[in-house]
Amino acid sequence: MKRIVLARHLSRVALAGALLAAGVVSGAQAGVYQQCGKASWYKLGGTTASGERANPNQLTAAHRSLPFGTLVDVTNLANGKTVTVRINDRGPFAKGRVIDVTWAAAKELGFVRRGITRVKLSSKAGKISSEYKQICQ
Repeated sequence: MKRIVLARHLSRVALAGALLAAGVVSGAQAGVYQQCGKASWYKLGGTTASGERANPNQLTAAHRSLPFGTLVDVTNLANGKTVTVRINDRGPFAKGRVIDVTWAAAKELGFVRRGITRVKLSSKAGKISSEYKQICQ
């Protein structure tokens, strides 16, 4: 029984991927995530909420609700620079912020000295449910 359910699931995933690649299904239908707000950077030691060792030189980030492993494009709205980070931690815990990125990601985005900047987050991850979807203004 489990094999049949798994086979059906895998065939649906393959079909959805083929339709997306062929351009039949748009990104909005495939589960596009978008959010705007403030980002800060942090230099964390020890372990992250996902259990992996924290490394400030990797392109990772903390988000309150996105699933661990989600790849998110972060665009600095002040200068247009973009970097792709992987969610591996929970946070930020400061009011008004949507994401905390590592020092390496902040360096690539160009806001290490400033500490905080306005960003747009976007992802085309299929596992993101409708509660996470938001269109930026």
